[in-house]
This record gives sequence, structure tokens and C-alpha cells, in this order.
Amino acid sequence: MQLHVDFERPAGRIKPMHAVGQPPFNGGFLSFDFTPMKWLREAGIPYARLHDVGGAFGSNRFVDIPNLFRDFNADENDPAAYDFTFTDVLLAAMASYDVKPIFRLGVTIENQANIKPYRIFPPADYGKWARICEHVIRHYNEGWANGFHYGITYWEIWNEPDNGPTVARNQMWTGTAEQYYELYDVTAKHLKKCFGNAIKVGGYAACSSLAMFEDPARYGMDLPRRDLPNRYEKDIYRSDFLIGFFDYIREHQSPIDFFSWHSYGTVEETMVMADFIDKVMTEHGYGQVETQCNEWNNAPGLSLVGSSRAAAAAAAMMCAMQGKKTYMLCYYDARLGYGDYAGLFDCMKQRPNATYYAFAAFDQLYRLGNAVVCRGQEKGVYAAAARDGGKKAVLIANTGAKTEMTLNAPAGSTVYLLDKTHFLTPTDLDPCRFTLQSNRTVLIRNY
Repeated sequence: MQLHVDFERPAGRIKPMHAVGQPPFNGGFLSFDFTPMKWLREAGIPYARLHDVGGAFGSNRFVDIPNLFRDFNADENDPAAYDFTFTDVLLAAMASYDVKPIFRLGVTIENQANIKPYRIFPPADYGKWARICEHVIRHYNEGWANGFHYGITYWEIWNEPDNGPTVARNQMWTGTAEQYYELYDVTAKHLKKCFGNAIKVGGYAACSSLAMFEDPARYGMDLPRRDLPNRYEKDIYRSDFLIGFFDYIREHQSPIDFFSWHSYGTVEETMVMADFIDKVMTEHGYGQVETQCNEWNNAPGLSLVGSSRAAAAAAAMMCAMQGKKTYMLCYYDARLGYGDYAGLFDCMKQRPNATYYAFAAFDQLYRLGNAVVCRGQEKGVYAAAARDGGKKAVLIANTGAKTEMTLNAPAGSTVYLLDKTHFLTPTDLDPCRFTLQSNRTVLIRNY
């Protein structure tokens, strides 16, 4: 494979493709240990989205509106009605490690909602819920109720209200699509009235959907049809929910500063999802609105955590999506724990694994800032490149078969290898011609 990097041809800015969800910390026997967040700072990870923080029900302490405002019948204007204690500690730690939050206003997923849902109901009073959110923002951005002045930019209204087509199968929202649209409208209008351009308001953290593959004609997509057993009903519901949302906010002139969505598909599927979302938004007049894929994981599973495959898959996603309109990615997730989706750390050894270093590698491009054009990429091999004056870097991830690479690497470059046992280890490979094994990632730089 021949890759040509045109370092003299700008391609915009390197975007924050290496953001995450759930910052890592330990819940110790006597106190919390937030020092694992140092790894986010060391990897240059710019944002951590605050959703599912601390486990089920937000550990009954963190972030979720029912944790911050425990009695919905209380006076939302009274500081004594709020319990910010644990979220204050979390955000103070994030600030100390230079990690900016994306603050989800809502609740944590209830994975056993089919047995009994607790907090995922539509609020009893949308206006009051919006005013509660207002006071949360005032606490963290304006110092209200012995608060802070963090200047948090992103405020996301709920998460995955489109999770399932029926109450029994929706782990995030027991209401109808129209009830969510109204909640978004009421809340977004109130928050923008209160804070204007000092904050960005958006949502709705749309679920992953492959409906554009299952019924491409229905959605005007020129794609080969695919049959995906047990997915069709929910995927169609999710994509129709998306279209209905933009129909509604256009009709009601609801403000939106960013639209967030999720993907648990492959790199190729995620790129198509990005195209579909851009298509829907453009057709509704929102083509210039920022988009974030703020939950993604393309190599979940305990057998893959920390593997060469998972690291290459993560690097591939970041490189590929750098070329899309999507402004930000947030990997799900960076918690320091044991689970299919806790992909960045070895929780037993309390240290980063190979996938973490894919994010550190992308940060080398992010620090340079200026993206440049890469030509000659093939399916399975993904690359992105950047420069800052004489400093140049290329990141290449191979998720396919072994390939012979040739490229115009800058003079004086070193090839750094990333796999399960090499964490960006410098090599003596010729940067202009080398063999790139399957499920391997390389960072090539001249500084």
C-alpha cells in the first residue's frame, strides 16, 4: 500500500477525536482516589463526558439530576434543596487534571428497566426540570450555592431517549418520542434564555442505528441492503425518532448548539452513520450545527480489552472520523473498572493498556493542530497526519491483513509501534518502507 501525505496541503484542524466518557477514579474504602485522572492529562485527553458516572443510578451521588435535586417537590430556587457534594468533588478533580466535562443533564441508564424503572420517566413538570438544570449550571459556572466558575461549555439534555420502541425495551426513557421532543424544547429554550452563548445546549445522545443499511431506500441512502436479525424494529424506530426530532425543533424553533449521537458499529458503519446524520440535519436546515459521536466503542468485550486489535480499532476510528464533519468523539469509556466497555485501563494492575496509548498517539496530532491531506488509504488501513511548522506526524492503524507500507515520511522520522506489548515503542523501521502487521498501529514523527 502506498500512502502519500501532502504536508503542504492543509485539511483544517485536528479535532478532539480522543475525548472519552467517564473519567477514571477509584472508590476507596475510606475515600475516593482521583489520581488516575493523571493518565487523561498525560494523554492530552481534552474532554470526559459525564454519563453513567459511578455505576447504576450514578452511584446515587454523582451528576444525575435526581442525585443533585433529590426531592422534586422541593423549591428549585432554594440552595438547600440541592446536593452537589460528590459531583463537586468529581469536577474539582477533573479541573485539577485539565479535563473538561461534557455535562449530561438527565439520568444514568437503567439496564434492568424491563423489571422496574426508577428514574427514567419524563419529568412531572418540564418547566421545573428546566429550572433545576438552570441552577445546576449556575452552581458550576456562576458560583451559585457556594459553587464554582468552571465555564463548562457543553450541556446535554438527557441521553438516548430513543433507546427502544416500547417502554419494556427502553432503558433510558419511558415516555413517547413527542414527550422527549417537548422536554428538549422547554429545557433548551429556558437555558439559552438564561445563559445565551455562554454555554452550548444540545442533545439528545441518539442511539446507534443501522437502519440506513437495513432499509436504505426509506432513508434515501445509496447503500447495499443488509439484513440484521433482531435489529430492524429498534433501528427503524431510532432513525425515525431522529427525523422526528429535527421536524419538531424546526417547527418549534428550538435552539440547538450541538447534536450528539452514538455508535457501537465498525469504523465503516460509523462513517455511514455520520453521513446519514449529516444528511438529515442538512435537509432540515441544521447542516452547520456541531455534531459529536459522544459514545462509541468498536471493540468491546473482556477478551479484547487492552489487545492489539482493540488499540488498532480505536486508532482507526479516530483517524477515519477526523475526515468526517463530526467535531468530537468520546470513547465509552475511560472508567477504571472491570467490564466489556472499560477499554483503556488494566483495572487489576491499575495502569493504562494498549488502547489507552492509541489516544496518546492521536494526541500527538492534536498538539500539532493542523491536519494535512493523506491519499492512498485502503479499507482496513486508516491514517491521519498533522504538522506544526517543521514538526510533522502521521498515525496509521491497520485493522486488516498484513500490508507492505510505503510513504513519504518526513526526513528524520522515527516509527513508534503500538500493540499489546509495545506502547508507542521506538523502532528501527525505515519510516518510508516497512511491513505493518495486522492489528498494529504506528506513529511516525520527526520530532
